[in-house]
Amino acid sequence: MTRTKVRRLRRAVLPALAAVTATGTAVAVLIFSGTGASAAEAPVNLGTAANFSVLAGSTVTNTGPSFLAQSLGVHPGNTAPGFPPGVVAGEIHLGDAVALQAKNDLTTAYNDAAGRTPFTILPAELGGTTLTPGVYRIGAAQLTGTLTLNTQGDPAAVFIFQIESTLITASDSSVVFINGASPCNVYWQVGSSATLGTGTQFVGNILAQASITMNTGATLQGRALAQTGAVTLDTNTITQPVCLGPTGSPTGQPTGTPTGQPTGTPTGQPTGSPTGTPTGTPTGQPTGSPTGTPTGTPTGQPTGSPTGYPTRSRTALPVTGGNDGTASLPLLTGIGGIALTTGVALLVLYRRRTSES
Repeated sequence: MTRTKVRRLRRAVLPALAAVTATGTAVAVLIFSGTGASAAEAPVNLGTAANFSVLAGSTVTNTGPSFLAQSLGVHPGNTAPGFPPGVVAGEIHLGDAVALQAKNDLTTAYNDAAGRTPFTILPAELGGTTLTPGVYRIGAAQLTGTLTLNTQGDPAAVFIFQIESTLITASDSSVVFINGASPCNVYWQVGSSATLGTGTQFVGNILAQASITMNTGATLQGRALAQTGAVTLDTNTITQPVCLGPTGSPTGQPTGTPTGQPTGTPTGQPTGSPTGTPTGTPTGQPTGSPTGTPTGTPTGQPTGSPTGYPTRSRTALPVTGGNDGTASLPLLTGIGGIALTTGVALLVLYRRRTSES
């Protein structure tokens, strides 16, 4: 095979290999994105919207003795016909600042849930499926029968469902938990509207872009929160979800303000005495100088012996030969001179004799 043919073969084969490699990579990414996130998802922060069982943009309508465990709010609408006979255990906010703040927090939560990645793509039918915690994306979701959420022993497990258009459940459908769970951490982000069929037992926070309809007898352990449209109720019960942390303790903030004043006055006196001994040593030095003048007279006698050398004094010797010694001094001087002269003469005489002999 010539070099020219080899070059032509390389030019034909290499682009084909590159295309196969790119296709394999894309398939691998699609497959792995379908497994869901490996790290645990954080809950979606609902803000003040968490205080409401129902929020709507235009209105809330009710038929029959529906019960809402938390508050009811509408904004920018300001109507909620059907209460009573419907009962709201919380507060009702129609077109006020509280409802506006809750709607703003709902918008933030909706966008958060819609933007979570990575996600697992699911088919439209959720019935008969068991899912573990994670983020799931569906085009148009429907539920016929039972959807099981397996938290794998984590009561704080988070499930986020990103639904591009509608969520519809058949009559008597249900969402159930196994291995412990918190309905507080289930979020249904719905791109348009949600409809719960008659007798449906549903769980989680429904965050709908448009409207939410609950047919006769449907129950919801969670919240029905619609941004722009209406929420329609018919003899429904919406209970507040219990939010559990990793140790199984309820989370969230209590709502409402205690009223009334404590009554009664404590009586009796404390008994018992403090026990124990103070420990530690005082630190630091006294500061300042003594002031004032000493008073009084010193008492007592000095003790001890003087130190140093005493001053010498001359002692006069007794004088002999006179009363005061002045008379005998010339005599002694004269005798001494004679003796000295005689001695010198004898010495000279001795040396002469010695030299002659």
